Amino acid sequence: MKILYIGCHATLEYDEVKLFHEMGHQVFSHGAYRNPEESAEHLPRPKIEGLPFFKRYYDLTNIYPAKTEIPDELISEFDVIIVTGGFHDIPVLSGNWKRFNKRKVVWRSIGQSTETTETALQSFRREGLKLVRYSPEEKQIPNFAGEDAFIRFYKDPAEYKDWNGNDKKIVNFTQSLLARRHFCHYDQVMEITKDLPFKVYGTGNEDLGSLNGGELKFPFLKEMMRDVRCVLYAGTWPAPYTLSFMELMMTGTPVVAIGKGLAENIPGVKAFEFYEVHKIIKNDINGYVSDSIGELRAHLKRLLADHALAKRIGDAGRQTAIDLFGKEQRREEWRKFFESL
Repeated sequence: MKILYIGCHATLEYDEVKLFHEMGHQVFSHGAYRNPEESAEHLPRPKIEGLPFFKRYYDLTNIYPAKTEIPDELISEFDVIIVTGGFHDIPVLSGNWKRFNKRKVVWRSIGQSTETTETALQSFRREGLKLVRYSPEEKQIPNFAGEDAFIRFYKDPAEYKDWNGNDKKIVNFTQSLLARRHFCHYDQVMEITKDLPFKVYGTGNEDLGSLNGGELKFPFLKEMMRDVRCVLYAGTWPAPYTLSFMELMMTGTPVVAIGKGLAENIPGVKAFEFYEVHKIIKNDINGYVSDSIGELRAHLKRLLADHALAKRIGDAGRQTAIDLFGKEQRREEWRKFFESL
């Protein structure tokens, strides 16, 4: 199968383009991996080994760089078009639909959908758009447009493993934590971690001063996840769960997460249900989850003080992550979905 993958998230793009390539499909990504022969130094994930470079497609996307205006001569080359996106990416569908509608088109949700997004998807679905969801909690979004498949994101257990927890500190993974303040629960994160050994990793956190850990290259990122004692997970509105949550949990890093009440309470935003992390984590079994600032602080302090507890929690969390997000399960689900097209 020839797949045109229109990516909006470089990390997810790496995972899914890599998987589709390994499954034997011909994939061209109109995103971060347009030219797999170029150095991936500027990307959060490495080069996809063995992914072919299609110079003609690459040249066309240089001539017509806008993802909202993809030319017929590119679209006509593919059997399936996968658009990954959330509320920012509906224009990719609306701008290209008359051309896309000549092919099988799939919307791959990324956990950034709202009532407005779902309303827009409804009209495209009536005209043949297929919807692949990544969380069962998306059904709670007002005006939910339905689904044709439910396929979670994946991580490879062979790559995310070997937690040791020897670095007694807490980490958080968020881009622009302060700049996106309420949508990433900056104020709660600061209150929970006050006076505790804490770092924030991700781009755009220079305004955090000494708390800024910066953006780590992939090998150092995996090393850091193995070394740190635990993670404070505060999510990103309106994602049910995120890739960093999956990576840390599969590594075996103990996770302490805000609960549903905190996650879904965003000042100035109409509340709706979307969070899933509180259903994945079972307290004192495979992690900790709470809406109490005091309880979250207490859990973090216990993990910092007790390596044996942290290992027990992390080991159980890793098994949960393998069961929910393992690579081989996703491979089979995508195989069945592609066959259904």
